[in-house]
Amino acid sequence: MDIRLLRSSDIPHVQQANITNLPENYFCKYYLYHALSWPQLSYVAVDVSRPPKSPYDPPKIVGYVLAKMEEEPTDGVQHGHITSLSVMRTHRRLGLAEKLMKQSQRAMAETYGAHYVSLHVRVSNHAALHLYRDTLGFTNDKVEAKYYADGEDAYSMKMDLSKYRLQLEDSEEDDDAMDVGSAGKKGDGEPKKDGKKKRKVKVGRGLGVGDLVERNESKPAS
Repeated sequence: MDIRLLRSSDIPHVQQANITNLPENYFCKYYLYHALSWPQLSYVAVDVSRPPKSPYDPPKIVGYVLAKMEEEPTDGVQHGHITSLSVMRTHRRLGLAEKLMKQSQRAMAETYGAHYVSLHVRVSNHAALHLYRDTLGFTNDKVEAKYYADGEDAYSMKMDLSKYRLQLEDSEEDDDAMDVGSAGKKGDGEPKKDGKKKRKVKVGRGLGVGDLVERNESKPAS
């Protein structure tokens, strides 16, 4: 099994997995909006046990996570959001959903400095609640009444990403220490100057792709 970043060419196959498994579906351009705006955050699980017979055969995508950064957070805190997560029934109980989520969460913290990640889940979806609450560590923030198109309520859940931020800071400190130590060795010359530096990254409509998604596609119809 291979877990990798979502590619634009994967979108029709991801959409098919979404339609097969979930009642909340999206237009292709909404997936493209995520892929272009936040290319580091969405992942797919590909079954590589049966190699394609030709270069034209599509990858066998058996799971995905579609994620984004909130562009205008109401609480003023930089955070990510899980738009959709699904694994085909034939490949469940393999830990794929957990792996997909953790990959996306780490990228949110490392790439965009997200403080936490949020998501919505149906109050009746006990399997998803078990994954989010008991396995991944999400907590219930509030109940949003009639959030879904069929009138069902949703739990709004959150998970703190400070552990990923701390891991990143520790890694950067280790890299700095190694650079300083190496600079003192004979023949090494000046300290390294090509170390990684934090930089601002444009997201969402800042990239000029806002027209790819309609306003009402980011939430289920009321």
